[in-house]
Amino acid sequence: MSVVAPSAPAMTVAVIGGGLSGSLFALKFLRQRPDTRLFLIERDARPGLGLAYGACADYHLLNVPAQRMEVGLNPGFQDWLATHADGLSDALAESGARLGDAYVPRAMFGAYLRSRLEATASFGDSNGINLVRGEAVRLLDYPARGVQLSDGRRIEADLIVLATGNLPPRAPASRDAWVYDTPQFIDDPWAKGAIETLDADEPVLLLGTGLTMVDIVLKLQAAGHRGKMLAVSRRGQLPLSHRAGGSWEPFIDAATHHPPRALARLVRNEAKRAEAAGIPWQRVIDAVRPSIARLWHSWSAAEREGFLRHLRPYWDVHRHRMAPRVAARFFALIKSGQLRTMAGRIRSYRREGEELRATIAPRRSHDTVTFDARRVVNCTGPRSDLDRIAIPLFSDMLRRGLIAADQLGLGLETRDCAVVGSAGHTSPWLYALGPLTRPAWWEVTATPEINAQIDRLVEELCAPEHGHGTAPLLADAFSDLGAGI
Repeated sequence: MSVVAPSAPAMTVAVIGGGLSGSLFALKFLRQRPDTRLFLIERDARPGLGLAYGACADYHLLNVPAQRMEVGLNPGFQDWLATHADGLSDALAESGARLGDAYVPRAMFGAYLRSRLEATASFGDSNGINLVRGEAVRLLDYPARGVQLSDGRRIEADLIVLATGNLPPRAPASRDAWVYDTPQFIDDPWAKGAIETLDADEPVLLLGTGLTMVDIVLKLQAAGHRGKMLAVSRRGQLPLSHRAGGSWEPFIDAATHHPPRALARLVRNEAKRAEAAGIPWQRVIDAVRPSIARLWHSWSAAEREGFLRHLRPYWDVHRHRMAPRVAARFFALIKSGQLRTMAGRIRSYRREGEELRATIAPRRSHDTVTFDARRVVNCTGPRSDLDRIAIPLFSDMLRRGLIAADQLGLGLETRDCAVVGSAGHTSPWLYALGPLTRPAWWEVTATPEINAQIDRLVEELCAPEHGHGTAPLLADAFSDLGAGI
């Protein structure tokens, strides 16, 4: 009896990173090209979760309603939630029993995505999604093409997709950099055991006042922490809350040049009009978001730099909002006095026994204040300055000119997901997804944009005329996302 050997794959793809971007790309690519051998490389033992949906608890909620997390998989997220509804009583009570409008735990979306992976993935060297647990440390030398792992394994591939998500945080610059070597300083608040050993009554200084800080404050509260907490950032801006209801028509003509400051005035004026009409200003921001990629493309390097320096903090707090239940818990801590927030700079640190005394210069003040902390927690969020980060994979690619870090420190230079090398050439085999591609798109960190980006790249790679720009421009895909995102 003759034995029929399995057919060779039409293509071999290596995806580096098994969080949202990498997992979703793998699932969608294999749906279009089931004859592909795809290796999904992830250090963590649980691919599909990533930092956003893995290192969290039930009180860490999605920042958007469940309906905005639909990513085109089968079953859909809401259908899956309907069969996993245990623990959603608070969410459903808040949304009036409307599952699509409910703010559910982030971990549930991670479990959903992982369930889709488990339904299709395997281990080994077969067609389909092959889960590989390991760390990619370098790309293979020419003429070979592929990835080498830290344990010495080599994976050869026709295409490589960088989907590493948000990169580890970086401690803010300080003249007392010695403090970062002390046990009191927590560089990565999501690292295992980072704050678990803290006594309940000990004071905590949090560097940063964004959503990472909110997550860590809620984590401390859930652990029974009673000590004082102080959160400090340069401007002291706090994330704002979602509000339901109303709608606002798109009002920005992306074909017209809008310098950042003029755009800010336009958005403020529209928000005033909306509030006067009884419509939450949140709908105005929703109406802006689909145009952000086009606006960012139209700005000069100086305009982009000016936006990042002066306007980004205000955009972030209006754009990256808290779920209502999260906001209620967070602001209750401020009202109780356990948590304070401050706009200012850390001027210096000094050892005081087992604590660190931070001297803080409040914004618009000539005075200073001090705060004695048992822990100083870095909540400044993920970093993106790839030319300074010592991650082996990126250091290797930078050294070899395979990638180029953008001048604003946002990530990688890309052209519609294809990576641009240091010589300015666009790679025909190396691609990037998600936050790494912020230099080209700015807003590409949330699920709706990443999902649109993945759909665009899958369509391009699977087209018979691959490499000839047959798919619509990604900025056009973003413009079709609609409101409420």
